[in-house]
Amino acid sequence: MSSTDPPTAVGNAPTLAARRLDGLADRVARSRPADDDASDHGDRIDVFAPATDERIGSVPACDADDVEAAVERARDAQERWAEKPAEERARVVERFGELVADHREELLDLLQLETGKSRRTAVEELFDVPTGCAYVASEAPDALADERRRGVAPGITTATVTREPVGVVGVISPWNYPLTLSMADAIPALAAGNAVVLKPDEKTPYGALLLSELLELAGLPDDLFQVVTGEGPEIGPPLIDAVDYVAFTGSTATGRTIAERAGRNLIGCSLELGGNNPLVVLGDADVEEVARGAVQACFSNAGQLCLSAERIYVVESAYQDFLDAFVRETEALTLGTGYDYGADLGSLVDADQLARVESHVSDARERGATVETGGRARPDVAPYCYEPTILTGVDPDATVACEETFGPVVAVTLVPDAAAAVDAANDSPYGLNASVWTADRERGAEIAREIDCGTVNVNDAFLATWGANDAPMGGFGDSGLGRRHGREGIQRYTEARTVGVSRVGPLTFPERIPTDWFVRGAFAAMRVGSGIRRSVDAVRRRLSRR
Repeated sequence: MSSTDPPTAVGNAPTLAARRLDGLADRVARSRPADDDASDHGDRIDVFAPATDERIGSVPACDADDVEAAVERARDAQERWAEKPAEERARVVERFGELVADHREELLDLLQLETGKSRRTAVEELFDVPTGCAYVASEAPDALADERRRGVAPGITTATVTREPVGVVGVISPWNYPLTLSMADAIPALAAGNAVVLKPDEKTPYGALLLSELLELAGLPDDLFQVVTGEGPEIGPPLIDAVDYVAFTGSTATGRTIAERAGRNLIGCSLELGGNNPLVVLGDADVEEVARGAVQACFSNAGQLCLSAERIYVVESAYQDFLDAFVRETEALTLGTGYDYGADLGSLVDADQLARVESHVSDARERGATVETGGRARPDVAPYCYEPTILTGVDPDATVACEETFGPVVAVTLVPDAAAAVDAANDSPYGLNASVWTADRERGAEIAREIDCGTVNVNDAFLATWGANDAPMGGFGDSGLGRRHGREGIQRYTEARTVGVSRVGPLTFPERIPTDWFVRGAFAAMRVGSGIRRSVDAVRRRLSRR
């Protein structure tokens, strides 16, 4: 595997300078109480560039008081924001998406600096933000509009569902896709009329701060979007205790803790958690095409992607041809962390992540696995760089087979047929993402319905589902709760209120009609009404399939 020249200094980021990062860090300080002495908050968190292991700056280590102050200011701003028409809020979201596109070079440099990912991966991440904004801006007004429903007695009563914002939403975002995964939760919350307090991962705070600056430029009112920086165990609990809803992306273990605390507070939460995602190759698949798709599925962002495939199951008749093609495609990948488009894969985020990857590969080897390609760190490229790695003969009890590696490592396993592949794919407590590869798309779609994951792609790695902004995305089982994207991703941040109106006064037994007559007539009318509704619904379903 070839490599591109690594950067030698943080200053290689073309549009960034230390003073720019210091200016962004100052935006956190505004979340502190106005009468607080900044000198009392001397604790700061150093931020390092994975590509060079250099310190690039520091941000405040916020505490519970800082969180409380941020939420209070956000709550005051939210009341005024919620009074604005949904169309006006949508225009702010749309302008923000346009500003992200306009400032793409600075955002790309910052994204690479904080995460160590390749420029190609950075572009994929950044592109997701304006496309998501465009969808939310166009869909939110309708998704939030009053909705007529069937009343108990059509023609006599009406039922209308209205939607109100929950209030202040706490967003806790991860380091692997810090721009996309913060905005995918924050933008629909803002469009729904809420305020947002964002807690970015301490490894990647600057992107969130730059986005907060662009939100202000887009016309978002002051204090409506707050950023608090700090360690999760320190400021996560007070954030959950102060807000009205929590959106979290991260590990299953942390997600359980958040869900438990949210449950005690009787607030809603949506959690996108871990995954050990399967990829199924059927016997009729074009192995060359699958190999190219598997490279994307397994090694995007050096495998540090919640949707990455970590288990590949190949039907016996296609196994060897696929494995040969997959190894070839993998060995053609380039490694590097430069600020150009020369590298396919960048760095892992830090020493802990590198140690996790090395541990999983070492455990698999000790249990008899074969390394078909890769299998070693590449400090000559970057301190935490690791080669894309393909394993075969992996013991089913090996760590890499049972747990999420979150690195550029995948296990390829031979199975006798499609049924065995589905059984193996479902043999996991996780259920986030999967893919099925076959020449028969209809059969692929049928098999996709048998796989216990929130999103399943046919002949694609993950973009067919993740990129479908109009469709919900989330996990089964240990992979989480709730959904982002689609109307579901907007409406999760609202409380539904039903308003029922009677046109004839109180709905009680009529005084002048014998009760037994009325009951018989009511049940007969119910049967007739149900039959009519079933017929109408059947026609609608048939029309929708055309």
